[in-house]
Amino acid sequence: MIKKTLRFLWKAALWFFGISIFMVILYKFVPVPFTPLMAIRAVEHKMAGKPMTCSHDWVPIEEISPNLQKAVIASEDANFLTHKGFDFKAIEKAMENNEKGKKIKGGSTISQQTAKNVFLWQGRSYLRKGLEAYFTVLIELIWGKERIMEVYLNSIEMGDGVYGAQEASMVWYHKDAKKLTRKEAAGIAAILPNPRKFKASNSSAYINRRKARISRYIGYIELNY
Repeated sequence: MIKKTLRFLWKAALWFFGISIFMVILYKFVPVPFTPLMAIRAVEHKMAGKPMTCSHDWVPIEEISPNLQKAVIASEDANFLTHKGFDFKAIEKAMENNEKGKKIKGGSTISQQTAKNVFLWQGRSYLRKGLEAYFTVLIELIWGKERIMEVYLNSIEMGDGVYGAQEASMVWYHKDAKKLTRKEAAGIAAILPNPRKFKASNSSAYINRRKARISRYIGYIELNY
């Protein structure tokens, strides 16, 4: 019985590693059509009696303004271009703040967020965090920074039922993602902590302050993928 169980677990592990590595290699070249979060949000909309909206329009990174690429780095992960997937100083700082009773916040990098959004479910558990770390290592090794940024900007939630830079640009500013100004890019980046609550245009005072801060930082960032 024990041998059969161990044999089953071994085969399951081999299948998992094989399929996960295959999917990461596939998505290095193929646009990500949908994510688990998109499906979850669609179901949530249905249960709330809302239309099951999922606006998503993939565009290559060449058609996404460098302003937006820099804005999400300034907002979400200042060391994205230099770390190997994990920003241990940011994680340590987040843990210290949480222990002091300050507002709970994580130290997730853009790479970690991309791994979670594309391959995993939402929530907090040791299993999910472990899988997130595994997929983060894989995409750092196989995709590289530019592809991670491309997938991130095409997959993350940027409004209620709005996913990716192109759709967000059309919804918030009625223009293509490649035409976003620094201020507009900062507006989209500013709402990422809670894109279903905040607005990139006609924003609250809190978001306007975030926009101004992000916009200033954009000027100091160089995209050296």
